[in-house]
Amino acid sequence: MVVIIAVLIGALFLIERRWPSAVTRFEEGTLAILMAALTLVTFTQVVMRYGFTTGWGGALEFTRILFAWLILFGMSYAIKINSHLGVDIVLNLLPARASRIMAVVAALACVLYAFTLLYANWLQFFGIDARGGAIDYWAKMFKVGIGLDDLRYPEWAQESFGLQERVQRWIAYLILPTGLALFAYRSLQAAYNIATGKRQYIIASHEAEDLVAENKDAVKD
Repeated sequence: MVVIIAVLIGALFLIERRWPSAVTRFEEGTLAILMAALTLVTFTQVVMRYGFTTGWGGALEFTRILFAWLILFGMSYAIKINSHLGVDIVLNLLPARASRIMAVVAALACVLYAFTLLYANWLQFFGIDARGGAIDYWAKMFKVGIGLDDLRYPEWAQESFGLQERVQRWIAYLILPTGLALFAYRSLQAAYNIATGKRQYIIASHEAEDLVAENKDAVKD
């Protein structure tokens, strides 16, 4: 799994250098599909429950999975477009050079956080009793092959492809290592861009103040 993630991140780096707009469209399209599916399933389930006293048994679990995918995939995209909210009052009080250094440190802290969640065994080098992580957890789910609680394959799919009754957990949990790896990559990318002066912080700076300034005359009109 580690090798696969490394290859995917390397491929993303190369593809983005050649076709950056295509990568952006893919990320935005994926997020749009997840949001649309989440909304559609929830709306349909409400109509079926309250209008026809019926419903789909796996809808609740499916919406939880979609929501998790939306968050874990979206957090790396939010770093890319610089839309994570944060507190920058201390950074703004520092001299420009010190502020940039602290911003780089903050971005690298995000990389460290992602790596810790991905594979905590490296902390043992510092004498910390930590092990496991998203990669190990996903690998165990893949090896065991157990299914989710309520989400099941359609009967036609079970008969046509010889699938087990319940959808495997490793399919739903694939976003754990993938999303964290993307988060680490985007955080490292942000650290480089901050160090080279291409962006200021890893968070959105003065978003509310800018919005007020842009619309200060709206009330008068």
